[in-house]
Amino acid sequence: MSLISRRSLLTSGAAAGVLAASGMGLSAATPKRGGTLRAALSGGSVLDSWDTRTHDSLFMMAAAHGAVFDCLTEIGPDGALRGELAKSWEASVDAKVWTFDLQSDATFHNGKPFVAQDVIESFALHMQAVGVSPAEPLLRDVIHIREVTPHQVQFVLAAPNADFPYLVSDYHLVIYPSGYVELAQQNGVGTGLYRVENFEPGVHLRATRVASHYKGDKAGFFDEIDLWNEPNSAARVNGLLEGALDVSAQLSPAHALQVDEMRSLSLQSLSGNQHYCFAVIGDVSWTDLDAVRAAVKHAIDRSEFVDETLLGFGRIGADTPVGPANPYFAENLSGLEFDPTKARSLLSKAGVDHLRVQVSSEGAGAVSLFKRQMARVGLRVEIVTADAHAHLQSTAGRATEDWAISTFLAPGAMWNRCGWQDPQFGRTLAAARSEMDTAKRKTHYIDLQERVRSHSGLVVPAFMNHLQAHSGSIAVPAKIGAHYAMDNARFAERWWRA
Repeated sequence: MSLISRRSLLTSGAAAGVLAASGMGLSAATPKRGGTLRAALSGGSVLDSWDTRTHDSLFMMAAAHGAVFDCLTEIGPDGALRGELAKSWEASVDAKVWTFDLQSDATFHNGKPFVAQDVIESFALHMQAVGVSPAEPLLRDVIHIREVTPHQVQFVLAAPNADFPYLVSDYHLVIYPSGYVELAQQNGVGTGLYRVENFEPGVHLRATRVASHYKGDKAGFFDEIDLWNEPNSAARVNGLLEGALDVSAQLSPAHALQVDEMRSLSLQSLSGNQHYCFAVIGDVSWTDLDAVRAAVKHAIDRSEFVDETLLGFGRIGADTPVGPANPYFAENLSGLEFDPTKARSLLSKAGVDHLRVQVSSEGAGAVSLFKRQMARVGLRVEIVTADAHAHLQSTAGRATEDWAISTFLAPGAMWNRCGWQDPQFGRTLAAARSEMDTAKRKTHYIDLQERVRSHSGLVVPAFMNHLQAHSGSIAVPAKIGAHYAMDNARFAERWWRA
């Protein structure tokens, strides 16, 4: 078996990739089967369901595409693309037609064999009106999906996209059984390594290992998994110390420092694409939105964000969602310079002296510093729940440049909170998406990052390390994925009991 690198995919125009079922890297120890995994995650809600169009938290990511369901492809811990329900794939020379060969021995938890029609019906859920699914912008260029054979499916795109096999690894794009989609969304019926035994939305998932699975013995080493939603970082650490938990995710920087000094626990501090972001939306009464956006960027002291809010567990951002784990990350690009005098001048020009800011729970840790930094330039920040001038949150980022930019900045994208639209941006994005030459493609993405940094309403002051810990009862592979927290949210299938 072999796996393709992203570089070879982008330069060949036709690619095939096959997955050895596990996403693991090399380990000093051989994985062993058995036992229960007890993990505390965050982000769960009483409104949670198995409809992945609603998923935006680690708790449901790990429960759904990390345990109960599968996608066509997955991103390995090394960032390389691997197959999951797709065994291999190839593209037409112009990368507009992608054909996926599917697993022939995969079965849903209700006994239904996996076939191409399952892919077609599952993807149709996301290809509806704008705003129905966060994955809709990723599939906007798909004009047709057809069954070639029961175990081969073909996607026809309106425009070339060399990243398309990466896009179908998105955690929203899990595969449901055709004819039973609503039932699967109600009860959690997938092809994943673990079958749902009990699910309390926003509280707990208990699932057991499927006895016979197409991934065999190369993944899914626990007999049972217990995933708990715990919003408090201190409680997640205490659970480890008391022996009630084996794994805790998304620790605060302060708790990470404490864990790092405990011999009984292992801290993972992984640099990825997770970042703070402020989307400056604006107001109809403002006379110069661009001036306010520039003022906010000049008012941000990025070093202070890394040192004070992240306690050094991160790096400075340059106001783009493309991060250090992306291959075409603009390493030398810096944010607009910290210049309080210029920020005050721009705000005076625009006649704006206050911001109404809506804050997602994930961004709460940055509120205090943001308010203080804005106060230094005479901008009063009021926290609101609606009718906001700006939105503050943290987000996991995405695995490729096109994916990140399309998710957070493309017109009509659900998470383009700043509502930014720019014709030149759109033309360059289309050119980058279709370019098969690696050097030219890199140039396009550097240009996009520079344009987003200088002109968009998105402010990214810092990238945050993934901070997570486990007890000595858990063994992990040598390479841990960092595109998302917890081994790309797939720790339940990649880790094992020591």
